[in-house]
Amino acid sequence: MTIEVGEKWVGIDDLVRVARTGESVLLAAGARARVVAARDVVMRLSTSGLPIYGLNSALGANTGAVLPEGDLEDYQRRAVRARAVAVGPAYERSSVRAMQFARVAGMARGGSGVSPDVLDACIALLNHQVHPVVPRFGSIGVADLPQLSHLALPLFGEGEAEFGGEVLSGSVALERAGLKPVKLGAKDGLALISANAATTARAALVLHDATAALNAWLAAVALGYEGFRANLSPLHPSAVAARPATGQVEVAKQLRALLKGSALLTPGSARRVQDPVSMRVVAQVHGAAQGMVDLARTQVEVELNSAADSPLVLADEGVMLSNGNFHVPALALALDACAIALAQCASMSVARCQRFMSPALTGLPLQLTRHGPAHSGFATVQKTLTALWAEIRLRANPGSLDYMPVSEGLEDHACMALGVAEKLDELVERVRYLIAIELLVSAQAVDLRELDETLMGEGARRTYRQVRDLVPVLDEDRPLGPDIDRVQRAVAAGLFDPAQT
Repeated sequence: MTIEVGEKWVGIDDLVRVARTGESVLLAAGARARVVAARDVVMRLSTSGLPIYGLNSALGANTGAVLPEGDLEDYQRRAVRARAVAVGPAYERSSVRAMQFARVAGMARGGSGVSPDVLDACIALLNHQVHPVVPRFGSIGVADLPQLSHLALPLFGEGEAEFGGEVLSGSVALERAGLKPVKLGAKDGLALISANAATTARAALVLHDATAALNAWLAAVALGYEGFRANLSPLHPSAVAARPATGQVEVAKQLRALLKGSALLTPGSARRVQDPVSMRVVAQVHGAAQGMVDLARTQVEVELNSAADSPLVLADEGVMLSNGNFHVPALALALDACAIALAQCASMSVARCQRFMSPALTGLPLQLTRHGPAHSGFATVQKTLTALWAEIRLRANPGSLDYMPVSEGLEDHACMALGVAEKLDELVERVRYLIAIELLVSAQAVDLRELDETLMGEGARRTYRQVRDLVPVLDEDRPLGPDIDRVQRAVAAGLFDPAQT
């Protein structure tokens, strides 16, 4: 199913389909008309004598230096080459496709003034599965110039690209795909690279994964409630509605759905009058986290559907305006907030797992083993939990403040948005391991309690069976690391996300 850009609103789910399932892209007819009109303005102003940044005036610290009229096209190629300074390991295919899609969607809004032929070449590169080699490090969030320069090089036969599973020179990749190098005209180079498509793409993928992780986490929590025989009064609709803070009503509703049919919903069935705080405030903390993720998703979709170019071409007015729309602090701050919110959830997950080790709280055997002190059971997993929490806590530190002035002090503020997105991605990866451990601990508690499955909620029962299809109950001590890895891979694949069931 082809994704059309330039007219309809495109969302994160559209980007994920292009990035991870290989959907093709089509430029809407109305968008093409806007692109052509904007290009006419660029061509007229390029010879008007008016100094315009990036068109007939140089970039960066050279701002104000007039470009010779005969050099406008060559300057665009040099501008791309000179900014291809990203270093480090290359992004995987899905992230590159996401970047290609994000930049195409942005240029399709008609504000970049890109040549129609260049935009068509970008779409052809994506649809023919030619994926530029894009290194990870270099962007400071004032447009992703380094990454997008590497993304652009193969369009005119330079740089490197992956095609058919092989990394080739840009020219060879084009040839094998049956494509020809495109000629850059005035402003085309700047249109390709002066954007935040790398940040938008990576943030979209990370937030998609964070949403799935939060859903799987609730499945683990519901299973834990069954194993603990928790008091479910904190999930009562009237209780959460009495102070409807961000997300808590919806999260409580999700947990109640997972526990539908559970004996725990019968009054007087809970073992304790009041459980540990980490079990009582899941709706509040996870609701806040989901709220932060939703806010960040909104910011990403604003970027996907905006013309954030500078200078911006306003075809109806016949002008090009220098502006600050290349700056994405709202997105960077939202991503930082997501990291902090997920860390809050992580600290509670560690606490819940730790509480399961204590017979005084659970009425279950010490360290969740029925064989007594001669066996370790889940005891040493507490070290893994602590290590993961430290890794998550480190990545919850705000990254949007870590900038330094560049370009002779002209660029004296940055939001480091791409780095913030990458930091969040690393955090989500570690969160999935926590979810895996919580699933294993909760399933072990269900087994040790010899709980009749018919007394469990529908969703919790499904989750329990999914865990046991992957990993048997822990009886004799065995290496638990491989078990955790196996369940983590299933979490990453979406097995425990009720939204994908």
